[in-house]
Amino acid sequence: MYLSVSDRNGGKKDEQVVTAGRTRRSGTRFKLSHTIVWLGVVSMFTDVSSESVAAILPLYITGFLGLSVIAFGVLDGLNQGASALVRIAAGWTADRIGHPKRVALAGYGLSAAARIGLLFAGGFWSLTAIITGDRIGKGIRTAPRDALVTVSAQPEHLARHFGVHRMLDNIGAATGPLLAFFILMLIPNGYLTVFVVSLAFAVIGAAALVLFVPDLRAGGRRPGDTRKSQAFAFRWGMLREPGLGRLLIVAGVLGLLTVGDGFIYLVLQDKNSFAVQWFPLLYVGTNLVFLLLAIPLGRLADRWGKAKVFITGHAALLACYLLAAMPFAGIGPTLGCLVLLGIFYAATDGVLAALAGQLTPVERLATGIGAAQTVVAVSRMAASAGFGVLWFAVGPTTAMVAVGCLLAVAVAASPFILHGIGQEKRVA
Repeated sequence: MYLSVSDRNGGKKDEQVVTAGRTRRSGTRFKLSHTIVWLGVVSMFTDVSSESVAAILPLYITGFLGLSVIAFGVLDGLNQGASALVRIAAGWTADRIGHPKRVALAGYGLSAAARIGLLFAGGFWSLTAIITGDRIGKGIRTAPRDALVTVSAQPEHLARHFGVHRMLDNIGAATGPLLAFFILMLIPNGYLTVFVVSLAFAVIGAAALVLFVPDLRAGGRRPGDTRKSQAFAFRWGMLREPGLGRLLIVAGVLGLLTVGDGFIYLVLQDKNSFAVQWFPLLYVGTNLVFLLLAIPLGRLADRWGKAKVFITGHAALLACYLLAAMPFAGIGPTLGCLVLLGIFYAATDGVLAALAGQLTPVERLATGIGAAQTVVAVSRMAASAGFGVLWFAVGPTTAMVAVGCLLAVAVAASPFILHGIGQEKRVA
């Protein structure tokens, strides 16, 4: 809600917003934090590492290694959701110790170590172990990192600050597949070279976090506070925070109907029959749209409503499914799918973290963000594994239409469930 604060002379100061236990000014100019910029740079290098591998993974698994589409579904499910195993625990730990940077660094380090394993992997089970380790690293770092973004941002511009971070993140997400494309163009079947480059960028990202990001406190016990607080004992009761439980329900249902990018790209390749070395450029296209729209949609979410933008992003995903399932091929439908998929990510990724942070008290900030991210990760893991089986049973087009129909119902119902969430109300 908004409160007016008067100075000693009777004049009114800037209005303040009180949301989830935090007081914040409204109407102030947007000022970007150096911490958020450096966190974005860290994410940029890390995403060059991860997305260069993700861009070749579908072809590496189904083409180079000769595994089935069901095996790819399982591995893609792990890639989407293995991070869920630790997200809440990592967020709770960051809140408990009050040093989210330290927890985030452990996650970045684990992901970098997993890149070494890629140099020696050659089968389903070794890839399963490596992808699981990498995604657990992602799960450890994400909520503490987003908590650092939240405490470094101006609260009234929270989604916009997340948009800046995600923009920098997606410079890396677009660069990674582009690197993979050039490597495969120069070195046919040069998957090992891609893995080496991926490792180098992962190490650079972790080093940037150590050297340039301050160890800010977010939640946690302050020095001299020796009392045992219930705030640091994780309880499912925290999900009864106003609006947070409803947000998790909607995010979980929509996540169950979110097909992994790799499947959409495999559908597009099957329709267009383009050469395999062009495959990574599909990831580049999606991430470029994400990059261009992250800040504008974050700003729109702050003004129009975070829940509204979040739902609109899933409507764009629905349009992507339907376009991918159409019987006609060509550059137009392909580009349309990439644009719609980029809109989906720009409207949901940072916006979900900002919305969860807004609905969570500051002393449990990383835990609340981690809970939202866990629900999405688990549901998307189930979605990828299930879609792989559905593809195998009925074919890609029918599977895409079936999931699209279910998503249409979920998108239509979401505004009623999230009514009033993400909108501060002005009071006298």
